[in-house]
Amino acid sequence: MVSEIAGELARVRDAFDRPTLRLLDRKWAPFVLAVFKSSFSRDRRSVQADRLHTQVDAYLADLRSTGVDVPGRNGRALCVQWMNDQWLYRETGDDDQEQYSLTSHALEALLLVDGLSRDRALISESRLTTIVATVRHRATQANPDRDERIRRLDLEMAALAAERDRLAAGGEVAAATNNQMHEGYDNLIDLITQLPSDFKRVEESVAGMHRQIVNDFRGEERPISEVLDEYLSKTDALMSSTAEGRAFEGAIVLLRDEDLLATLKTDLESILLHPFALELSAEERRSFMSTVSLIRKGVDDVLTQRNGLTTTLREHIVNHDVVKDRELERLLREINKELAVWMETAGPRSTVTAELMPGTLELDHLRERFYDPVAHIAPPPLDDVSAFAPEPQSLDDMRTQGGPLLGELRDAIVTAFSTEGAASVGDAFNKLEPGMRRPVEILGLLQLATQVDAVDGTGRTDAESGAPATEAFDTVRPDGSCRTFTVPRITLTDADTAALAALNYGPDHD
Repeated sequence: MVSEIAGELARVRDAFDRPTLRLLDRKWAPFVLAVFKSSFSRDRRSVQADRLHTQVDAYLADLRSTGVDVPGRNGRALCVQWMNDQWLYRETGDDDQEQYSLTSHALEALLLVDGLSRDRALISESRLTTIVATVRHRATQANPDRDERIRRLDLEMAALAAERDRLAAGGEVAAATNNQMHEGYDNLIDLITQLPSDFKRVEESVAGMHRQIVNDFRGEERPISEVLDEYLSKTDALMSSTAEGRAFEGAIVLLRDEDLLATLKTDLESILLHPFALELSAEERRSFMSTVSLIRKGVDDVLTQRNGLTTTLREHIVNHDVVKDRELERLLREINKELAVWMETAGPRSTVTAELMPGTLELDHLRERFYDPVAHIAPPPLDDVSAFAPEPQSLDDMRTQGGPLLGELRDAIVTAFSTEGAASVGDAFNKLEPGMRRPVEILGLLQLATQVDAVDGTGRTDAESGAPATEAFDTVRPDGSCRTFTVPRITLTDADTAALAALNYGPDHD
């Protein structure tokens, strides 16, 4: 049971470390998602960098004027931070202008928030019908028995023939009600809204392959044949072994069938001709009808990324010079490599001053002594003294010599004040187990109290003696010896305790 819960905990922690849940877990998550929702849409997939900076500044000013608490940074700094958090992607567009677009992680977060904020039934006839039909279709494909497959097809054909004969004989045509159409529409919207993030994940996978292969070419550490083999194998894996890749291949098949696309567009129009569509907004109807365009756009973006990768490979193979000893080529490659490193942190208007021609070397004298093999004899081998090495310290021993355990201290103090009724931080500290009462933990407590503004800097004094209000902290050193320290008395209100519980000391805290 312990191993099972430990495995589940590891999987949950891994999920929370991903950019999607990190976005939803941040303090400013509502503001960030509102900015993304207002700045990007299905038709506006990318926004020019300067324009987005200005828009975010305007959003910040509007919210501050209404008294809403917003981040203290400007629009440019926030966009750069969101890009580093893998929520925004910056690239150069067709007009040589830098532009931002949402990553798949941001699209997934928006999709989740939209789903939670939309009023819809979790279980509907349309959704169950879709599940049953899909299961029946896959079961037919999975069964290798020829007779069983023929039997299933005969049943379907008989049911369809009976319905056709009934209608041909003048039978009643049962029209779907508005509620049924709404359920089916909501089910379709759930499926359609997942397409942009699926395409974006494929696009990001191809872009990641592009960056890796370019770095391999620049490094000149691997043969070209090896890099090409890896590219081909990754491409096959991307399109066959991942859900995103399989979805992309399905979209390719759909786009190649013009009749199927025409039928899909006609069916979308037929759905909107039902009276229930009068209850939809103009934006909802337009978005629903642009489903085919959404698929085309997603496929075009992925193909553009893949074509760029193929172009990089072709240009490198054609222009590659096998003569490795040319000094100019080596120099240019080193410059190109350093330029790529510099561009990872450089801004859009950063410049580098460089001379067109190198200056003249001024040498006082030339080398007079040449290489002598005798002067470069390796030193004698070192004696093996590993048998005299002391026993290595355990992890627990090393932790006792380190700094304060902020996470454990925070949880212990929150528990002491919220459930055990501690009178002060010192009172809570003195009741901790010896391993949590090292002298260095006092510094950790003061840091925690400072971060929630619980330390009174006005110099409070004792009401009777007039001396500063202090209390004793009974500490236990790692060697077992004890010592008492006098520390200013600190108490926590309910608000301070709640703020302390909300502190995050993970690697991605704000």
